[in-house]
Amino acid sequence: MRLSFAVGVVTALFAATVAAQQQRDSTAHRGRQLPTVEVIGAPAALVGIPGSGTLLSAGLLKAINPRDAGQALRVVPGLLVRDEEGLGLRPNIGIRGLNPTRSAKVLLLEDGIPFTIAPYGDNATYYHPPVERFDRIEVLKGSGQIRYGPQTIGGVINYLTPALSREWKGLITTTIGNREYLNLAGRAQGRVGAAAVALHGLRKSGAGSRDNIGSRLTDLSAKVALPLGANQSLTWRADYYAERSQVTYSGLTEAEFAANPRQNPFGNDSMFLDRWATDLTHRLAIGDRISLSTTAYAYLVSRDWWRQSSNSGQRPNDAADPRCGGLANLSTTCGNEGRLRDYHVGAVEPRLKAQYHLGPIPVVAELGIRLHAEQQIRRQVNGGSPNARQPGSPDDPNAGLKEDNLRSNIAFSAYWQQRFQLGRVGVTPGLRFEQVRFRRANRLFGPAQADTATGATSLTTAIPGLGLTWLPSDRLTLFAGVHRGFSPPRTEDIVDNSGQAVDIDTESSWNYELGARAGFGDAGAFEATYFRMDFSNQVVPSSVAGGPGAALTNAGATRHAGVEFALDLNLSQLARTGIPIQIGAAYTYLATARYHGPRFGFVGTTTKDGIGRVFVGQDAVQSRDRVLVTGNRLPYAPKHLASAWGSIQPWGGTRVRADMVLTSAMFADPLNTTVLSPDGQQGPLARSEIWNLGLWQEIPALGVELSVSIKNLFDRLYVVDRSRGLLPGPGRTVALGVSRAF
Repeated sequence: MRLSFAVGVVTALFAATVAAQQQRDSTAHRGRQLPTVEVIGAPAALVGIPGSGTLLSAGLLKAINPRDAGQALRVVPGLLVRDEEGLGLRPNIGIRGLNPTRSAKVLLLEDGIPFTIAPYGDNATYYHPPVERFDRIEVLKGSGQIRYGPQTIGGVINYLTPALSREWKGLITTTIGNREYLNLAGRAQGRVGAAAVALHGLRKSGAGSRDNIGSRLTDLSAKVALPLGANQSLTWRADYYAERSQVTYSGLTEAEFAANPRQNPFGNDSMFLDRWATDLTHRLAIGDRISLSTTAYAYLVSRDWWRQSSNSGQRPNDAADPRCGGLANLSTTCGNEGRLRDYHVGAVEPRLKAQYHLGPIPVVAELGIRLHAEQQIRRQVNGGSPNARQPGSPDDPNAGLKEDNLRSNIAFSAYWQQRFQLGRVGVTPGLRFEQVRFRRANRLFGPAQADTATGATSLTTAIPGLGLTWLPSDRLTLFAGVHRGFSPPRTEDIVDNSGQAVDIDTESSWNYELGARAGFGDAGAFEATYFRMDFSNQVVPSSVAGGPGAALTNAGATRHAGVEFALDLNLSQLARTGIPIQIGAAYTYLATARYHGPRFGFVGTTTKDGIGRVFVGQDAVQSRDRVLVTGNRLPYAPKHLASAWGSIQPWGGTRVRADMVLTSAMFADPLNTTVLSPDGQQGPLARSEIWNLGLWQEIPALGVELSVSIKNLFDRLYVVDRSRGLLPGPGRTVALGVSRAF
């Protein structure tokens, strides 16, 4: 389908729908509700969602008191969240057995707007906004996620900034802790004339979960809403985020981990990241039953990561670098790599929502289109010393400019969804359309077009979905859904460095859900879901190691299936006790997560250090052995995930909360290797059980609240990742906080 034809069709549908509804509806302007982009909305909206959904309220986030978004998301069933550096700056989120690396199979939104560095060309979470910026989090995993895209496989996580206020109010929080932790955060919101204004500022710093790791970040944001008469408004947002980190890419070998699991030999590695973002939303109410919301957004990301490595095929690789001569010289003569990235992203997206009757049947229709453009400027510069921040000397054969790529994507998408309410039965069909054009130019050999290897390709796909709900009572909802899962390939995986299109299929699946949710008013809620994902092709890393073998490849058919449960109870309401007591739990049983089609793993010696690597797929590789992996369990797909928590308020102003997160054992490679490899990249990950404790005390005379937060209470040592060597999870952290509302 041509892009111009698709735009014309969608525009015509918009115009026809608005005109028809204006004829039907002549209701006065009073009482109009301007639209907002929310995945779920108010808690009561969960009743009508045709799929599993979780809303983390402002009260729950305050009770969890998370240091990062990952600590909050671990209470959501189906989510595996692993930390990487100790401060949660780049959470790795996997949903229902999907690989969590860089949260690549999750659609991450802020107030309904994508924020990953390149949602179509490189959906990797090198940037994640701090959790202090938000007061609610929505998670949707059912067929309703086709409204958002482009990722419709795992789920949608939408972070919501605080609602604007008519009166000035604010909150200032200061938190200090071990490992040099310092967090200064403040927010204020109120009115300036007719405009509603919200401001947020954050300064956070601390050492990570290993030696020679530390970060400091600054986050500033502003939001202004201005009414334009009785039925229109404009909302403008802007934010700036800066990270300055001493952080490495590599994990540890088995020998290094045994000697000191929290050591980090790569003390010269550093990352500098800056992000500037802005968006403008115009909201229009047309009568009482039609609303149109148009959002334009743009952001720029600059990320420079200078790093060394010993175990992922990068330089210096033991004695392979002639200027290095082994890890003994890591901090003296060994060189480094500068992975320098710039991303430019912009889009415009109108969304139309209309309520009408089809005969006696109430209908809510939604229609949206999006034109999205992004550009990646990717350079690799090798330095001649550990602290080099520019190309090395000419006599160093490994130094200099090694990569200069310009990668761009233009995407057009459209979606349509209608909800028909047939008494207590809701039927919600929907369809999403995605067309993506990929272009890659290798500019390594010169700026002239004649010296540039350029290639382009495109893909077009339709993503259908259908959801059903039945309300046998006002407190119980039964739901079912099916939708097509879709994830576009990265630009680098669909067009190679010579400009040739690569035969990598679109990642696609059929996703099914069947479940029930019940609400007990103030007494609590319950949800249970059976899910299944059948991939005709799942795209996975061709090598479990990083570096040269990390390009993605077709893994063929895979299957994920299991059940999820979530329970939240207010015992003081159920038992009519005078002491507020709340308990909750989330549990996921991932019974199936396996290679379903005919696939092979390859154990090869293609890396410079001679260490065998595990590959998956049918690509030709230099290998010693070829092993059938059909039926094997997918890497990083634990069979059991559980979290449980409880809180008590023994007397006024005092609250205590304890919680536990359990992750069962899992494999780190497609061969399901149980024998450890010396480089730490193969072998199982053991079961982990982490406890957290929190205490809050209000002091009304001073108008402040004191808090004590202990994460990993028993200081358990556990491994969260092996893909680049052994990475330990964060150790025990203790933080003391003081907050004052005004």
